[in-house]
Amino acid sequence: MGAMSVRTPSSEPSEQSVASQSSAAHRAGFACFVGRPNAGKSTLTNALVGQKVAITADQPQTTRHTVRGIVHRPDAQLILVDTPGLHKPRTLLGERLNDVVRTTWAEVDVIGFCLPANEKLGPGDRFIAKELAAIKKTPKIAIVTKTDLVEGKALAEQLIAIDQLGRELGFEWAEIVPVSAVADKQVDLLADLLVPLLPEGPALYPEGDLTDEPEQVMIAELIREAALEGVRDELPHSIAVVVEEMIPREDRPADKPLLDIHAFVYIERPSQKGIIIGPKGKRLKDVGIKSRKQIEALLGTPVFLDLHVKVAKDWQRDPRQLRKLGF
Repeated sequence: MGAMSVRTPSSEPSEQSVASQSSAAHRAGFACFVGRPNAGKSTLTNALVGQKVAITADQPQTTRHTVRGIVHRPDAQLILVDTPGLHKPRTLLGERLNDVVRTTWAEVDVIGFCLPANEKLGPGDRFIAKELAAIKKTPKIAIVTKTDLVEGKALAEQLIAIDQLGRELGFEWAEIVPVSAVADKQVDLLADLLVPLLPEGPALYPEGDLTDEPEQVMIAELIREAALEGVRDELPHSIAVVVEEMIPREDRPADKPLLDIHAFVYIERPSQKGIIIGPKGKRLKDVGIKSRKQIEALLGTPVFLDLHVKVAKDWQRDPRQLRKLGF
């Protein structure tokens, strides 16, 4: 077996090498994290950007939009594209999500393949790795996530297995990096390793921007995340949220603004309505309180959130409804 390049804390760049890099040309480009649903992609995006931009939930398959997180550094601007998890599709929505993934892979400068440290490589990982092997030109970094959940021996075995997976499929990882976004371990190192793989060029986004997602899409995602929490397993795919309108409340003094947000939570079947609303409407009220706090933090302004639940029958299989709900 040839030499394997694994980045551990002791192999971080020395101060001297970092100093010499800072005089180098500025780089800017796109990186995308791929991996099975729930492999830690969104959590990692949020940790790198330092603010919540991608939705994270306990259920797999929750990210539907290409959310870009933007990491601003003196030497570079790293734009993170967060794709849905690639999976074997069972519905029209699933097929469309997979198309989004492949299109994204072809357009980015570097791909980070997220593999959880606490789960053995499975058929889903091989399925993605095979697809990656077909994309010849783009450098690929293996990112071993959730390292806070395993002991050293298990982590070492996972690193070796990932190295061998690349060899079996005829390609070599540009880097293999163990990280923990939750414990903030090696997240900065990961950024240091992604930057040299970007093309030289000026920043592509203004300094203050953290994402280029329209605010309404981000607000819809925050509501959907709150609605998903603690819901039974069959519901994640069945929830879509559409923000119908955002209007500043009239007749408010300039120092006490209020933004009225009207949003609909769409589900597929009438039987699901009770799950979302909860006994005496308690669950929907909790969803409103939780998401309103996050929306206010995002927008920096007080919000009145008006939430309604609607049934859009079998929307995942209906092209017309998919379009209406933004897919």
